[in-house]
Amino acid sequence: MINGSDSVFVSYAGPDRQWAEWAAWHLGEAGYAVELDVWHWRTGDDFVKRMSTALAKATAVVALLSPSYFAEGRYTEEEWTAAVARRERFVPVVIRPLEASELPPILAPRIRKELHGLDEVTAVAALVEAVRGPMPATSAPAFPGAAAPTVSVPSAAGPEVRPRFPSSTGLPAIWNVRRRNPHFTGREAVIDSLRSKLLAEQHAAVQAVHGMGGIGKTQVALEYAHRFAGQYDLVWWIDAEQAEQVSQHYAELATRLDVAKPDVDLETNARTVVRHLQTLDRWLIILDNAEDPERLRAWLPDGSGHVLITSRNPRWDVVVPGLPLDVFTRQDSVAYLISRLPTLTPERADSLAHALGDLALALAQAAGVLRDGMPLASYRKQLKTHTAQLLAQGDDPGHASLEATVTIATKSLSDGHPQAMSLLRLLAYLGPEHIPTGWLVAARSRMTTVPGEPSDPLWPQTAIKPLARYGLVSAGYETVQVHRLTQAILREQTGPDAPAIQGDLAALLTAAEPGDPELPETWPQWAVLTPHLIAARHTLGDRSDLRSTLLKAAQYLVVSAQPKAARDLAQALHHAWAASLGEDHPETLGAAHMLSEALDGLASYAEARRMVEDTLERRRRVLGEDHPDTLVSAHEFAVTLYNLGHHAEARRMVEDTLERRRRVLGEDHPDTLHSAYGLAVTLCNLGHHPEARRMVEDTLERRRRVLGEDHPDTLHSAHSLAITLATLGHHPEARRMGEDTLERRRRVLGEDHPDTLRSAHELAVTLHNLGDYPEARRMHEDTLERRGRVLGEDHPDTLRSAHELAVTLHNLGDYPEARRMHEDTLERRRRVLGQDHSDTLRSAHSLAITLATLGHEAEARRMDEDTLERRRRVLGQDHPDTLRSAHSLAVTLHNLGHHPEARRMHEDTLERRRRVLGEDHPDTLVSARDLASC
Repeated sequence: MINGSDSVFVSYAGPDRQWAEWAAWHLGEAGYAVELDVWHWRTGDDFVKRMSTALAKATAVVALLSPSYFAEGRYTEEEWTAAVARRERFVPVVIRPLEASELPPILAPRIRKELHGLDEVTAVAALVEAVRGPMPATSAPAFPGAAAPTVSVPSAAGPEVRPRFPSSTGLPAIWNVRRRNPHFTGREAVIDSLRSKLLAEQHAAVQAVHGMGGIGKTQVALEYAHRFAGQYDLVWWIDAEQAEQVSQHYAELATRLDVAKPDVDLETNARTVVRHLQTLDRWLIILDNAEDPERLRAWLPDGSGHVLITSRNPRWDVVVPGLPLDVFTRQDSVAYLISRLPTLTPERADSLAHALGDLALALAQAAGVLRDGMPLASYRKQLKTHTAQLLAQGDDPGHASLEATVTIATKSLSDGHPQAMSLLRLLAYLGPEHIPTGWLVAARSRMTTVPGEPSDPLWPQTAIKPLARYGLVSAGYETVQVHRLTQAILREQTGPDAPAIQGDLAALLTAAEPGDPELPETWPQWAVLTPHLIAARHTLGDRSDLRSTLLKAAQYLVVSAQPKAARDLAQALHHAWAASLGEDHPETLGAAHMLSEALDGLASYAEARRMVEDTLERRRRVLGEDHPDTLVSAHEFAVTLYNLGHHAEARRMVEDTLERRRRVLGEDHPDTLHSAYGLAVTLCNLGHHPEARRMVEDTLERRRRVLGEDHPDTLHSAHSLAITLATLGHHPEARRMGEDTLERRRRVLGEDHPDTLRSAHELAVTLHNLGDYPEARRMHEDTLERRGRVLGEDHPDTLRSAHELAVTLHNLGDYPEARRMHEDTLERRRRVLGQDHSDTLRSAHSLAITLATLGHEAEARRMDEDTLERRRRVLGQDHPDTLRSAHSLAVTLHNLGHHPEARRMHEDTLERRRRVLGEDHPDTLVSARDLASC
């Protein structure tokens, strides 16, 4: 039995909020401490945390069961499963009829209390009994037909007026709302917020739901009216788009309320009913499509009822509290499409929702057209080429199509606001993302298609305000936004003005250019600009005044680690410019170079090599051997060779490029330092560590002086010096430098930038070398997860993290897991990089060591011999990695009992390590130790 002072948590689905408020109120009256989210949880609270806390402290969880309660994607599942897990705390109360198939099997045996179909008094008793448990009667039961009084009880925990029993009243006696939309989906948070805001007001509660055309404002109001119909005695819907017709709708209400006078005019009766509403409780007036706040504010009734306004015009915020409505969430869009088109897969629904910009009206129209038989592929094609014609197909006879909505609004704008209409045509060629209004200010003097005085101090507000009023744009703080479908319709309607618009568009985009894309401080501005450049590219064609900005956008995408987007943009630019300007034009070659860099970022090294070789050959022929652009391609070719594992060839290339850059550009030019850095990295991988250290230290000092401590290039050099120090065995110094570089990269580039993850990876390797295996494991696991998410499971950097984690697991004694990871990484590296790539051979070498440790010496010997032979051929006899394989093979031979052969190998390896690495290098000392034991 649950006592009256115990805590009760009410679990319910969004559409059943009326029931939740009713049940919570009556349980509170019965003495229970009730927690209800919409009464007790504040905006900004952590929903999951509040729910967890409430469930933990509740003595009982009252679950209001209905078909909505078990709908997919609701938090109610977490609530009832948590309650069932803690026995004797779950109280199932059925508020709407449930089919047996709708009830989860685990709940089927539970005794449930049925409330639907009861009158309110009986339902209250049944609810309290369900929570408290049955008790014998102590007095005569009340007459079942007696009406429960409506009382006002001030309460800090909930609403002041007792919520009405949801099933007792049906629709109000005064009601003119059209039928409910059977396909209404989502918007639960919006409706909850709307209900809470209306209830929070002491009197004359007014809320204006506003947003762009087609976003679903009317549908929200319609659903609210039906969902909470039982809480009102009067609900009256007024189509308010034509302000002069509002008085007629109020006059009709006056007649229904029997307060109309036959001997007075229509407006007098309308004013009479507005005053009469002040004497009534529990009424709801809905003003739908109320676009003119100034003319309609006089028609907002006072009193204790509610007024709900829908409007495209955000200026209602000046008059009454506003609730902005945005497009559907993607989850709601997908749920809606699948509910209308059950055979549509979630993936295809997601793709279609993206193409439609999650706009409610467009989703409804698409569902209607597709249900009428148009194949999805045909619809998607027509959406790109004949947007306006396709969106003219309405699915709801009571509402205009999206195309008609846009056309009517633009016709009104053209007649009264030509400046606004001209600006809208211009914005239609940008992306659907937010557009900073500062761009419009910066480019105003260069615009030729927008009428008005360029020095107007109120620009661009004078043009944006009418656009917002007609719901054609969404205006925010220093931004304006146009929905993608509105843009598509406008582009189709623009026609012969397009050439003139191109000039204004180019002026707008070039004026917005943020500066050097190599500098991370410009990336936030480039992130805003680049989507609009990509969207406008088709319209602008081959305008010479925008090519440089487009190439910089591709460069930004490369350096900010967005290689897929960089590839798509650079590929499109290269294809278009090769066709219009020629394969050898300098800007075509600039696009080709950016494409090769993007391919490198995607680890498509073979494809990148073909592209960069072709670009280098063309630049040499067109520009000359020593032109800076030619040297950029030569350097990029060396980088690609390095990534392919061809370190000797990369060294020759980068040495030649460095010499040319020093002569042409000077010792301290950033491009010269690029080549110096590249040579140092290559020397390190070829095993020339002392020389690599001298070169990287010099480059780091120059970059600090020329570029600054935190420039990405400076941090590249610092990172490489940390690696070189570690390779030379100076692990404490490497750790200090690695930690400093990682902290700087996190601050400058972000936690998940590939360069930041490289620093995290190398620091973990250094920690491993210092013997801190647990911390190295933690860092490797974190870096591996991030790389897998950011770069992909098979990216070379991800595989480096997998390899080093396996090595750390081996040193922690987890040999079976280390073996599993080594085998998986080796298989992936063979497939991605090839049999003889240095990274592949590292995996083979490490797997051989783990196999030997597990006692599989014969298998380890075969792998060691193969890896040693490949490393001798690829890297040379004296490369440190070759010597590691030789040492490992000698150890395995010793373990197999071949002591003379093992001794010969140890002696040869020790002599080579002394000569290459020095007497005191850790690897040399290991060889000396193992030779002594042999």
